[in-house]
Amino acid sequence: MTNAQTPLGDPSGISALDNGRSILLVTGPPAGKSTVTRLLAERLSRCALLDGDFVARLVVSGYVWPLGEPADEAARQVALCNQNLCDLARNIADAGITPVIDWIVPDRAQFDVFSNALGGLGLRPVVLAPDPAVCVERSLQREERARFDFDDHAGLLARMGEAFGDDALWVDSSHLSAQDTVELIVEAPGIADDSR
Repeated sequence: MTNAQTPLGDPSGISALDNGRSILLVTGPPAGKSTVTRLLAERLSRCALLDGDFVARLVVSGYVWPLGEPADEAARQVALCNQNLCDLARNIADAGITPVIDWIVPDRAQFDVFSNALGGLGLRPVVLAPDPAVCVERSLQREERARFDFDDHAGLLARMGEAFGDDALWVDSSHLSAQDTVELIVEAPGIADDSR
């Protein structure tokens, strides 16, 4: 696993992420990804934020959330969302705009969907991995209607460890502000390597 603990690298390396040269897939437990991805998108000069929750909820009638029932329908809708995110990211990157995908990718099978579809376009996976206790604390700080009813942060991080391994930049954001997390991602060695 590549662990990013302190800002490293040359800030000018951000140019390799910008203008559709990379696709950033930001995942992790529900504990601050949306704030980080919004700030990250604002940090780049040409960037689109692809919110997986928004794309999934394009299904209005009959929507089933990823952990909902019936499980087979939930899995079918997750697969549809994954494919839609890949298609959108490809189209946006082809237009010279960097996609930042905000979505929970919990296992290797789902990661492979993104890797196979977008790997040749400069896919840069980033796992925000705060301590599970911090995840719970952050959830409790949200307004009640914005809370995510989930209590297996440690299990999810373990599954993501198996899914992503060294194929992602891992960021322990437990004690980082959202802005510091963004700067760390942008400046991390290897994240801005130009592969296009």
